[in-house]
Amino acid sequence: MSMRRKFFTAVAVSGLVFAAPALAETIAFTNARVVIGDGNGPIDGGTVIVRDGRIVAAGANVTVPADARIVDASGKWVTPGIVAGFSRVGLVEVGAVSETNDTQANGSPFSAALDIAPAINPATSAIAVSRAAGVTRAVVAPATARSIFAGQGAFIDLGADPNPITRARAFQFVELGEEGARDAGGSRTSAHALFRNALREARDFGNRAKIAGGSARGEPLSQGDDLPPDVRMTDTNAERPNDVLLSRFDAAALVPVVTGRQPLYVHVERASDIRAVLALTREFPKLRLVLVGVSEGWLVARDIAAAKVPVIASALNDLPAAFETLAATQSNIGRMKAAGVTVAIGMINDNDSHQLRYEPQYAGNLVALQKVPGATGLSWGEAFAAISSVPAEIMGLGNRIGSLKAGNVGDVVIWDGDPLELSSAPIAVYIDGVEQPLDNHQTKLRDRYRTPSEGALPKAYQR
Repeated sequence: MSMRRKFFTAVAVSGLVFAAPALAETIAFTNARVVIGDGNGPIDGGTVIVRDGRIVAAGANVTVPADARIVDASGKWVTPGIVAGFSRVGLVEVGAVSETNDTQANGSPFSAALDIAPAINPATSAIAVSRAAGVTRAVVAPATARSIFAGQGAFIDLGADPNPITRARAFQFVELGEEGARDAGGSRTSAHALFRNALREARDFGNRAKIAGGSARGEPLSQGDDLPPDVRMTDTNAERPNDVLLSRFDAAALVPVVTGRQPLYVHVERASDIRAVLALTREFPKLRLVLVGVSEGWLVARDIAAAKVPVIASALNDLPAAFETLAATQSNIGRMKAAGVTVAIGMINDNDSHQLRYEPQYAGNLVALQKVPGATGLSWGEAFAAISSVPAEIMGLGNRIGSLKAGNVGDVVIWDGDPLELSSAPIAVYIDGVEQPLDNHQTKLRDRYRTPSEGALPKAYQR
């Protein structure tokens, strides 16, 4: 199978930025085992049609257009690209080297106002490694430093190009639980008081400044335009009480959260902390909560389902590594799914900057869990959806990303076997219909030293 590279241009659609082939092209992936990514099982002998960077059709009995370039995927699996539900990819090269680590702003006077989009480096080695593993999109979040508010995360593509941002200022991220307690002064009491106070300040600030808090369509706009003109960090006219704790920038950044225009991702693990977060909707009914981590979510699954709050959970967090995860179990995701909770797989505090390639393994473990007596796992289709269409739906992009449904972007991966098996690997990756390079720093090192010969080695290896 040829691995042709294509050049592309950036195209903005409804405030989102996608890549598009510089030359219009129709591609037909034929004779494949096709996975739509919507929770259903694989389709044998299927075909996927991509035209001008978008899915036209996928499934069995699909007619191949006469002008299509045929990619014969006999014996292969064709799936949508993997969507990492939570990560910090692109923000870190070497975690211990501060100059290459932009996850937290330890000395910044701002918190909620921080926007990580300008810090994401598409040349980070972890992006190329993740892309070669079939990951095509990722939710990227900042980490907290001196406040429970970490700032505004982004949704990116992992293409080999200089424009990774699909949606900037996609959500606000906040830490509660044990870490939030530390950030807020030493207790959960302080963290929740600070949290409620910040939301009240933002609501009051928005009312005084007459800020709607987002786009008229109810979604963030493109980078730099996520907030209306009168809230883009320039508003100094609205009067404020003297007892406020947030800066104007941070208060303005939280206005879209309290008005329901921007999702609020909340990291929380303990069952009691989950209940406390859900209770916030009584005072702030417009909050669009997304729970992250949620190790003890199975204990309060009915409450989460009743509140219709989606979850991005850690799939293998099954040990009592902290007091807030004493009830952790690998059946957590399966039990929440069975209770009616919308659940995707994420990797918070689990090699979330470098190892997004673990996601298919995690999903596969949940499939295998069905064979363990007393455990609760996921079907194959449900597990793959948890790393493809479900995280896209939680981000509000399920009608554009995460599956091979007609009209979605052409994020397509060809695998040499079952993508949820450790022995399988991608042999081709397309993002927005553009075929991507699969080489990276690791593959180059492998190729260089797999069969060493004299004369082509560094001095340290020469005799």
